[in-house]
Amino acid sequence: MDLKGKKVLITGSEGFIGSHLVEKLIDIGAEATALIQYNSFNNWGWIDTFHKNIKDSIHVVTGDVREYDGIKKIVKGQDVVFHLAALIAIPYSYLSPMAYVRTNVEGTTNILEACREYGVQKIIHTSTSETYGTALYVPIDEKHPLQGQSPYSASKIGADKIAESFYRSFNLPVATIRPFNTYGPRQSARAVIPTIISQILSGEKRIKLGSLTPTRDFNYVKDTAEAFVEVAESDKVIGQTLNVGSNHEISIGDLAKKIINIIGKDVEIICDEERIRPEKSEVNRLWSDNTKIKQLTGWEPKYNLDKGLEETVEWIKNNMGYFKTNIYNV
Repeated sequence: MDLKGKKVLITGSEGFIGSHLVEKLIDIGAEATALIQYNSFNNWGWIDTFHKNIKDSIHVVTGDVREYDGIKKIVKGQDVVFHLAALIAIPYSYLSPMAYVRTNVEGTTNILEACREYGVQKIIHTSTSETYGTALYVPIDEKHPLQGQSPYSASKIGADKIAESFYRSFNLPVATIRPFNTYGPRQSARAVIPTIISQILSGEKRIKLGSLTPTRDFNYVKDTAEAFVEVAESDKVIGQTLNVGSNHEISIGDLAKKIINIIGKDVEIICDEERIRPEKSEVNRLWSDNTKIKQLTGWEPKYNLDKGLEETVEWIKNNMGYFKTNIYNV
């Protein structure tokens, strides 16, 4: 499927990955409708920061994935739906588990049901590497067991299984993307890379982090957005789940040292108890096997970690007003 000229809906379009995907879709000539979560301030999230020429090319609608009647009106007439809307912060899921069920499980069900009702040609559902939990073997392929080590990951497992059931029960043309740790411009300080960078750039001599020993597979956001497009355009992915990762792992401690070296500041790393997950909830190792997506779509990451971090540091340096480094953002 060529997305040029196709009517595409992006849920979660105002967020970190969603906003980059919207830009990519506009660039390749798709007719993009951006679903923004309704708010009384008429705030469009990161889309508000787009150049006017790009913003004018987007059809913006407001709504809430938790409300079916409104969602089905928005889905009607779309050729492709990219479903990214979700509650994502793991620490907040400890405080409000039901909110994650309502948005991530019920919201996904609403999107899938609307797509089924109106015959959408393809749905790209967004999962997360957190559904795997701590690696039982590495690298992690798509056959790895799923483990609900936080209410967030459990809600995403539920959403993934709902998507699988709609494919198996109704032959709905859905594919699931499972990104590993995406990073880059526009990511909030709830994530580790912008947390490290923003603390250093604010002049802190002692930066606060959670556990330093877990490993993660980091993927630059432009590569992740490209993966969404490649999956949407492939004829081989229906009913499939596809890892999106770099096939490399690095510990949080070594990552922090790498960022400190890139910025060139002398800082101390402190392990902050407030930022540490409950022991049985911490995911200790994530390392993606990206063989399947390469085989089915030809996608592979273009950015290595050093290049991606350099671009991210530069963006945060020019946008420090978005970061409250003296507050722990769950």
